Amino acid sequence: METTLENILNVTLLDPQLKHPTIFNRFDQLDEGESLTIHNDHDPKPLYYQLLGQKGNIFTWEYLEEGPQWWKVKIKKRVSGEIEETLGELAAKDLRKAEIFKKYGLDFSCEGKKTIKEACAEKGLDVTKVEQELQQTDKEPASRPMSYDEWDLDFLSDYIVNVHHRYVRKNLPDITAYAQKVMEVHGERHPELIEINNLVKAVGADLLAHMEKEEIRLFPLLKTFVNRTKETASQKTLTSNEFQHFIMQHEAEHAFVGNEMNDIRKLTNYYTLPEDACASYTLLYRMLDEFEDDLDLHIHLENNILFPKAIELENQIQ
Repeated sequence: METTLENILNVTLLDPQLKHPTIFNRFDQLDEGESLTIHNDHDPKPLYYQLLGQKGNIFTWEYLEEGPQWWKVKIKKRVSGEIEETLGELAAKDLRKAEIFKKYGLDFSCEGKKTIKEACAEKGLDVTKVEQELQQTDKEPASRPMSYDEWDLDFLSDYIVNVHHRYVRKNLPDITAYAQKVMEVHGERHPELIEINNLVKAVGADLLAHMEKEEIRLFPLLKTFVNRTKETASQKTLTSNEFQHFIMQHEAEHAFVGNEMNDIRKLTNYYTLPEDACASYTLLYRMLDEFEDDLDLHIHLENNILFPKAIELENQIQ
């Protein structure tokens, strides 16, 4: 065994039968917030799952080096009460992480309240690989991303209306028209286009009704919270529980539209064009792909930033 002041354990010097027991013992000796770095001659990934199974989610796992000669992993014991951040919280702090979530098909908008481990377990993904890529974004120079989580509710509400609601209203008519046109031309050879066309119409109707409800009632109500006034009838008639239920209804509508877009993505085989795709077919898939990207950010801004801030502020002024 090789131990230094940096608390490093060279696992290759241990008898194979003693490797995991020794690592577990060393981990148990750590105080909260302290870490152990192990050096090994192969990827110790099975240790991650064994630690998780026996100790629970009380540690973080960070690859410092990955072969070909050495694998070095820093294992840190979490501080008691430290809560693992959810997909939505991580994306709210650094939107670059959202690109990693998209890469692995992890829904950070409608299902943003799940932790990385929960989301990966549901999809059968290698959580160590996902976490490693997320950690890599922390090491990359920041590119001055939009600080959505620092904006006031009224400003963020106006941004959502002026950017995302406007995007939907501008692009939805074209998407709907092309979905109908492509179905009529190619539907016989590609019957999935019939369902895609129906789903596009459903997304449009659901989303337009939802946005109108936000603009007429929800967003004006949030602005009264910012101004600390009691002027609107809406605010007077909503208790804290009623307001939280109101928010939950909006989240449920987000989830419904999100599921419809998920169905479209699957039916298009993730926007993969068939060999006989014409220009209109190609344009439709490109517009749908872009529309979904915008919708992901749109829902993320509301579910993971706007709504939690609104509930917190509403509690303060009751």
